[in-house]
Amino acid sequence: MRYFANLSPGKIVLWCFLIWYLATVIHHFDPAPAIWLNALGISAIIGVALYLSVLEPGRPRPDRWTVLRLFLMPFCVSSFSQLIKGKGFVLVFPPDLHEIAISLAACAVFLAAVLIVKRIAPGR
Repeated sequence: MRYFANLSPGKIVLWCFLIWYLATVIHHFDPAPAIWLNALGISAIIGVALYLSVLEPGRPRPDRWTVLRLFLMPFCVSSFSQLIKGKGFVLVFPPDLHEIAISLAACAVFLAAVLIVKRIAPGR
């Protein structure tokens, strides 16, 4: 609960991005190994590059959650782009309004839960 009570606006947005991604994966899942192996490969290459880009001499190494995000984001972007290819998406929005509503509702529920936690347990 403390984690959610202390979430910054930027991290709340990142969580909503993850929720949107997961909703899209649920709607458009494809078990083809090539999609997921390619995403892992891109994640490894770009993740290492991003990790190296945030290292600074004399500064502490990034925490494990930051490192996880550096590798998870390229994985999500790569797999997302493969899952939506040729399905009529405009930017990240599916052509099906029902699917958009589900994704937005999931983000809204998360946001409401975070706001409730922040009111109940501020700074804990």
